Amino acid sequence: MRGEVRAPPSKSYTHRAVLLAALSGGPCRVGRPLLSEDTEATLAGAEALGARAERTKDGLRIECGTLRAPRREIDARNSGTTLRLLTGVVALLDGTTVLTGDASLRKRPMGPLLEALRALGARAIARGAGDRPPVEVTGPMRGGTVTVPGSVSSQFLSSLLIACPLAPAATDLHVTPPILSGPYVEVTRHMVRRFGVDVQGRGTDFHIPGRQRYVPVDFEVPGDFSSAAFPLVAAAVSGGDVTVRGLDASLPQGDRRIAALLREFGAEVAETADGVRARAGPLQAQTVDIGATPDLFPVLAVLATQARGESRFVNGAQLRLKESDRIESTVAFLKAMGADVEGTPDGCVVRGPTRLRGAPVDSLGDHRILMAAAVAGLVAESPVEITEPDSCRVSYPTFLEDFRALGADLEVVP
Repeated sequence: MRGEVRAPPSKSYTHRAVLLAALSGGPCRVGRPLLSEDTEATLAGAEALGARAERTKDGLRIECGTLRAPRREIDARNSGTTLRLLTGVVALLDGTTVLTGDASLRKRPMGPLLEALRALGARAIARGAGDRPPVEVTGPMRGGTVTVPGSVSSQFLSSLLIACPLAPAATDLHVTPPILSGPYVEVTRHMVRRFGVDVQGRGTDFHIPGRQRYVPVDFEVPGDFSSAAFPLVAAAVSGGDVTVRGLDASLPQGDRRIAALLREFGAEVAETADGVRARAGPLQAQTVDIGATPDLFPVLAVLATQARGESRFVNGAQLRLKESDRIESTVAFLKAMGADVEGTPDGCVVRGPTRLRGAPVDSLGDHRILMAAAVAGLVAESPVEITEPDSCRVSYPTFLEDFRALGADLEVVP
């Protein structure tokens, strides 16, 4: 794997830019957005609430009059971010909104967010068993004092940080630690500030003044470090040399940590103002806390199979609530390929280095499992056949093309 590619735009920033542009009224230009399965769901949701989005040569032009509760259900498809962020937004509206998604999304927990919205004056219920989608929300919420757990999903907190500034009264928000995936909260705080809103505090306590207004601004979506992790790890395990351009390490993307982690494992890593270069080196096992960067787990587990010694991944219990149970699905495909790996409640243990073998892999429609298994296939003795190759479109639509350009032998078969 050798060469240079440009990082796809950030999925997290695109979700937030679309919603904040709509909430500001616009017009706003969102430059170089990620137009993928997940972000298209957010765009469709914003349009259902009254936003108008024009697709331009360099991105999107978004404007909106008065937001309104839609007459039909909003389908978040497979996007947990879409579901959670929109649930907070529709709690601002005078009317009832129903949000749903595909079979996988309807298994995702919503209870803590719905409970918080009820405490803030909205009516919020889950139609699914165990506080799972579909959800029905009737606003408007008022504001007030509320506590949310930080250990289930950072998306609950991000949803409230986006919606509460527009409530008529101030909101005092306490988060019970630990706050997992905390960097995504920092992305949200960065974006609401960019659109002119004041969220005071950080960590576990926030004061959010009410009756604020988002202001229209233009925003250029940065490259995505979580997607860049796949070609960078591919270089490290394949004896290669890959540069990923379009990355800005000054922004609060938690997955920018991939550069430091690769260096700790023994790869040669160089960072510039515009990107990251990774080259192969003698890999040594590490213990990795994945609580803040769970999206890196599947591909880091692949990296660990080629490192000498015992690697441990800890503090990732929330991975069991993603598109698939990512601990179980990662351990399953690595075991099928001959890796010495065992799952734990919050991660896994990997002993290496192991010469992997070809095997059939069920990606379970999970984009990160698909892409991690493809990276593992680069160092397997025989071909790896992975189901549902189109799932990469959720976050990295050009994954197959980029990997082919870097030298991977990839073929989509009927």
